Amino acid sequence: MAVQLDDQLMDILACPADHAPLRVGTAADPAADVLTCTACGLRYPVVDGIPVLLADEALPAEAAADGAGA
Repeated sequence: MAVQLDDQLMDILACPADHAPLRVGTAADPAADVLTCTACGLRYPVVDGIPVLLADEALPAEAAADGAGA
């Protein structure tokens, strides 16, 4: 299921690692339950509709053309 967050909330959320804006989903899966940093690519899980914006909980950036996923 795709993440559904209020547009105003998405306007203020930022990556805790480099303060860049976040986008919903990933390049490979726009419906993924994660928020992806537009700069560094770290993926932050969304659990029960709540973004977990902790650097320690972030998933690594996706490999470009690797095809390997977490």
